[in-house]
Amino acid sequence: MSRTASDREPDRDAAHALGRIGVLDLPAYGAPLLAHLLGTDERRAEAALDRLVDVALLEETAYGRYAPHDLVRDFARETARGGGAAETDRTAADLALRWYSAVAARAFEAIVEPGAEREDRLRVTPSQPETHRADVAAVAAFGSAQAAADWIGLELENMVALVERHADTSAQVPLLVRRIASHLQRRGRVAELEVPVDAALRGARRLGDTAAEAYALLDLAGVHFLKGHGRDALALLDQALEIWRRLDHLSCLCRGLNNRALLLESLGRYEETGEALRQCLEYTRVLNDPMQEAITYSNLGNLYEHTDPRAAIGHHRRSLEIGERIGHVIVRHSAHCNIGFAHLTLGEPDAALPHFEESLRVLGGHGHGHWQGEAQTRLGLVRALRGRGDAGRAAHECDVLLTLAARHGDCYTEGLARHQRGLLHRAEGDAEEARRQWESALVALDATDSPVAGELRELLAEG
Repeated sequence: MSRTASDREPDRDAAHALGRIGVLDLPAYGAPLLAHLLGTDERRAEAALDRLVDVALLEETAYGRYAPHDLVRDFARETARGGGAAETDRTAADLALRWYSAVAARAFEAIVEPGAEREDRLRVTPSQPETHRADVAAVAAFGSAQAAADWIGLELENMVALVERHADTSAQVPLLVRRIASHLQRRGRVAELEVPVDAALRGARRLGDTAAEAYALLDLAGVHFLKGHGRDALALLDQALEIWRRLDHLSCLCRGLNNRALLLESLGRYEETGEALRQCLEYTRVLNDPMQEAITYSNLGNLYEHTDPRAAIGHHRRSLEIGERIGHVIVRHSAHCNIGFAHLTLGEPDAALPHFEESLRVLGGHGHGHWQGEAQTRLGLVRALRGRGDAGRAAHECDVLLTLAARHGDCYTEGLARHQRGLLHRAEGDAEEARRQWESALVALDATDSPVAGELRELLAEG
């Protein structure tokens, strides 16, 4: 198949496609991306891919996904460099990143519920390419949150490869990462998130785009929080808050302060937590933002749990009422989870159990995939069942949590679950297996800020 000699449209398209594949060198390709790169429709792009499969230059690795063998990759790269290829590597990468940024914006719209966070992350920042609005307008909306999540999962490896390679050359990188980071955090995909968020931060700083830098700092703080490194997360978040104060961006400042309160509370810095939450309540009144008001009451409940768990339940119920009024799944799920933990603090596992069960029910089936929230709820469920003396079901639910944590690559949650598993084994009289679980848990939690690490050391010291 010659790139120049054939007069047949499928052959010409296939040769052109091979050149684009050689320039980009991505893990896999689908017709939608290739159509954008070729400037044609998906039907012709699909025909070009099929033609490359026919001549054994590509293989269809999954339905609608194509990849070259290693030798063909080398050939495609050489083909792209020769024959008077019209685009440079940078130009082809920018085309791909523009398409991914536009589709990611549509995915973000489908996944994140309406509110200030969605509006803020979709808002233009100074370095945002002028073409972005037109690019997004040219992309069809997703039919559901699940369809959008599936697209991110399908294309994530390509997106990570592009942002890692082109953070120092493309203004699209911070934009693209800003669209997918919150979803990846919700799904607990920490290992896949750290590289693109680092790239986004590097790119934003190179571009001098302080708003984009603040988002990247916030997302990197989220990565550290999910890994159990609360102090590192707080330092990064404080950098983001300083930028938002300079920009007088009240909406982002309010959300950032709520996140700061959550971190401070987890680190035992309760006076500072209260100060941050008082500021949050002032901002929610100015902004008239019920979502942030609900989150603030939730965080107040978490704070009060250390001194007055009954009052904590009152704050969580207020958060739940707002969540039900605005129909917000995550707020409702979190409120039930937090009420459950407050009842555990009061020594009331029977009262806690239905709230953990309701929290999982609310979260399930909505396409949100909020792994962090699900993990916390499942941990509370195990504790409630153990507190009621339902050892069999507690062990089952703990094993489910361990399986899910391993699937997500979440070592932090796995450590917390193994702590509970060890307590269950000890109650059954199996001290040897309990010790094995606690030793494994300490390996996972020893470098984190979790107070459970100290408890594990004490349990292991008891012999």
